[in-house]
Amino acid sequence: RLRLMAFWLQILLQILIMATGNYNFFNLLTVALCLLLVDDAFVRRFIPQRWSERAMTLPYRHKPWLVQRIFISGVAIPILALNFVQMKITLRADRRVRASAIVNELPNPLPGLVKLSRRYHIVSGYGLFRSMTTRRPEIIIEGSNDRRTWEPYEFKWKPSDPKRRPTLVAPHQPRLDWQMWFAALGDYRQRRNRWLVSLERRLLEGSPDVLSLLEKNPFPGKPPQFIRAELYEYHFSDWETRREEGVWWTRERLRAYTPVLSLDSFRR
Repeated sequence: RLRLMAFWLQILLQILIMATGNYNFFNLLTVALCLLLVDDAFVRRFIPQRWSERAMTLPYRHKPWLVQRIFISGVAIPILALNFVQMKITLRADRRVRASAIVNELPNPLPGLVKLSRRYHIVSGYGLFRSMTTRRPEIIIEGSNDRRTWEPYEFKWKPSDPKRRPTLVAPHQPRLDWQMWFAALGDYRQRRNRWLVSLERRLLEGSPDVLSLLEKNPFPGKPPQFIRAELYEYHFSDWETRREEGVWWTRERLRAYTPVLSLDSFRR
């Protein structure tokens, strides 16, 4: 019963997440892992009767041997203990304490088991979206030919035009739009974000492969001479603002994300 309860609660959680956010295929992967919680008796309720009767004719051992029980318990108990240790590390309120210090505080033989499990990744911390941001910074890439009038490039999925309705994209993962979100949380000079300057260079060159990743190219005839990236903070508009102005988002400019670049900038 506890196993099935965990199954249904996790499935419900994943459905709620998929209904309220775009997390690509990660939720489907979690659902697939949840299938390991159910047994033959549970699955048999949802398959046709003729298939169930055929399955019952196959050899099936209802009770595991005593040796099997002992072996499974000998493996499950240490793994369960290691999971509690990992949970303690994850939920430790004081983030300044290193994980190794928390492990060393544990009674023997847990420190040795933790070090052994890390070597083979038997138990690991799963940190995907462990902490959620409460702000929504967005990078807007703009081009210009005179450095006075700037036209924005529109992406297929990520917020840009305040009047554009948010779209549901999961389980598809639009890699460029996805990476633009992470880049907005940092600085373009960081190693993990240097690709964005290369993206701007390809837009200055009018690369067809790169332009095909975008929804709108404001310079269809000839690439712009200058390009820049601005950082904005986006907020959902309220019902009254949306009804009066037709906008889904309100935004405010925070700062320049990259300096104004031209093809000459890359030849220096």
